[in-house]
Amino acid sequence: MPLENRPHPKTVLVTGAAGFIGFHVSKALLEAGHRVVGLDNLNDYYDVNLKLARLAQLGIDKKDALQELNYISSATFGNRMIFVKMNLEDRNALPELFEKHSIDSVCNLAAQAGVRYSLENPEAYADSNLTGFLNVLECCRNYKVPKLVYASSSSIYGNSDAVPFEETANVDHPVSLYAATKKANELMAHAYTHLYGFESIGLRFFTVYGPWGRPDMAMFLFTDAIINNKPLKVFNNGDLSRDFTYIDDIVAGIMATLLESSNNKSSYKLYNIGNSQPVQLLEYIEAIEKALGKTALKEMMPMQPGDVKQTFANVSRLKTDFNYQPTTEVKQGIATFVEWYREFYGA
Repeated sequence: MPLENRPHPKTVLVTGAAGFIGFHVSKALLEAGHRVVGLDNLNDYYDVNLKLARLAQLGIDKKDALQELNYISSATFGNRMIFVKMNLEDRNALPELFEKHSIDSVCNLAAQAGVRYSLENPEAYADSNLTGFLNVLECCRNYKVPKLVYASSSSIYGNSDAVPFEETANVDHPVSLYAATKKANELMAHAYTHLYGFESIGLRFFTVYGPWGRPDMAMFLFTDAIINNKPLKVFNNGDLSRDFTYIDDIVAGIMATLLESSNNKSSYKLYNIGNSQPVQLLEYIEAIEKALGKTALKEMMPMQPGDVKQTFANVSRLKTDFNYQPTTEVKQGIATFVEWYREFYGA
């Protein structure tokens, strides 16, 4: 659709813009004719070069990406996107960013990710996921931002046996600090929505995978291990299942919640966003083996602390309110990821 015929462009703040999901959301917003203010601290939880390569796809070169906070005042919408390197918990810089740009909506995807890493570095989760999220809420309040869409996680369901997981389920028993911070985010959003009237939408992501994915996620780890003839760690002896969800389906749901009106008039909303077709871990590995034409060297491992045995999303609420419908089968998604991995790494 020509830009002049599109709906009035919005200015969307995307936090975690150099991350896996944040990159894809920023790309989709730009392609739809909107303006993006991207924020990321470019931490070294995983390879920063991958994050910089994602930003390069969005028209942000390395020099601009690595500039510090003074870039806030000088940045302009040259290609409809600017990028600011910043910690989400910076209580002085984040309000300055809101002051500089009239933000129509916020898509908060920045967080310290990873269940297992929360056992090693819990302070990072308190800083980014709690203090950082509070800073976002305060800016939404003080700068009258009408809508906040933020990342929650399927991990908040813990080891529940009641599948498929529904948003009405009790989630008071997280089994990792990461999950506990995501539950806290939902409670914080509820309080601010109640007190200050803006709309908040929490999305509980279910095992997202696809091109430009995170190196600590299963799809990336398994592909890398098989290609490089390294032992592939299979936890709980493979007795796990996950609701693997392809990135394009995740982005479609995020775009709908960001830009469209809901059939649900409540100002506080929570949604599962997944594929609703859980796959056994060993079947997932087998599909990767077929895509690569190579057999994995499997190393069977016990269950990891903080991990859960299964995930399975009931997405009927998101379907009812925003017509969400995942369309990518796991085999198709795996093939697309493998193609990207081989091209990006020259494998």
